[in-house]
Amino acid sequence: MFQGYDRDFSSAPNIERLSSQAEQISKLGEAEFRELIELADKHHVTVRALRVLETLAAAAQQNQLEEWCGIAVEAESKRISNAVEWLHAIVQTLENSGCPVSVIKSLDHWPDLGSDLDLYTSGSPEQVTRVMQEKLQAQAEPRSWGDRLANKWNFQVPGLPELVEIHVRYLGQTGEQRLMAARVIERSVTRTLNGHTFPVPAPEERILISTLQRMYRHFYFRLCDMADFAALLATGDVDFVELREGAELGGIWPGVASFLVIVSQYAKSYGGHVALPREVADAACSPDLQVQFRGNFLRVPMGPAAGLYGSQLLNAGRHGDLRAISRLPLLPPLAVSALVAYRLTGSDKGVW
Repeated sequence: MFQGYDRDFSSAPNIERLSSQAEQISKLGEAEFRELIELADKHHVTVRALRVLETLAAAAQQNQLEEWCGIAVEAESKRISNAVEWLHAIVQTLENSGCPVSVIKSLDHWPDLGSDLDLYTSGSPEQVTRVMQEKLQAQAEPRSWGDRLANKWNFQVPGLPELVEIHVRYLGQTGEQRLMAARVIERSVTRTLNGHTFPVPAPEERILISTLQRMYRHFYFRLCDMADFAALLATGDVDFVELREGAELGGIWPGVASFLVIVSQYAKSYGGHVALPREVADAACSPDLQVQFRGNFLRVPMGPAAGLYGSQLLNAGRHGDLRAISRLPLLPPLAVSALVAYRLTGSDKGVW
């Protein structure tokens, strides 16, 4: 996928770079193709990856593989189209009801889309719940400990297979980010997709939100993260002064710098080039940070991850951020509980 596009992942694939891989596709049987789709789906790159494979298959006259790709892309495109229609309706309903909204994460993957729809709002929990249930007939999902700490709700809307996850007033796994969260609405921009215009975070807030998710919560990347942010950085639209200012509000500048170094190193390993200012590399845990593919995801080294958590907590103490001071210490026991629950039951949903 990385080698099949020239930075712009919404453009047509360029197979001239992929001559060395062309021979491999002749070995893909139906079982291997299904495994490929499952992995692409986990990483939210199904459309981008299969368009490249479909182009390669056509050039190699692998008609069966080309057909499989076409069918899979068409099915995924229909899912995405339906989700975008619903997303627009949900955004309009919330905003018309006095709940300012920004669509976070979900539209970053375009032309792909995530497995759920994520929103941030500065409205009150009572407003959000009332609007979702009364105007959209949505059903609220049971909330885990982590959901309650993060101040987020999940809703199932009739006719929409994807869950709608709404972060209310705060960000961060323990809902510790108040000032940073306020910037999401204050600095929001618009993006038009499939004929609908959505409020979305500015480039700097996109990076901040994904850093919180990858470097301070999950500790792994999806391939979409690498593709999304390599493409964003290539546009030159990121204001690094503004980015650092936002990151320092929440004490996560070292995490943001480490996040960007990981993206840069990964893109470089596939022939890409992501230029970062010197001060970004200097602020990262290491200038050579890399992820490891393990358990179907791109895992962040745990040593740097632990250090980032510690620096965030210390920053909260230095600045007298009482909300962060009271909430961040809950993260380690919550993570341990989630791990134990997963080992015992195979699911951490009641915790995480």
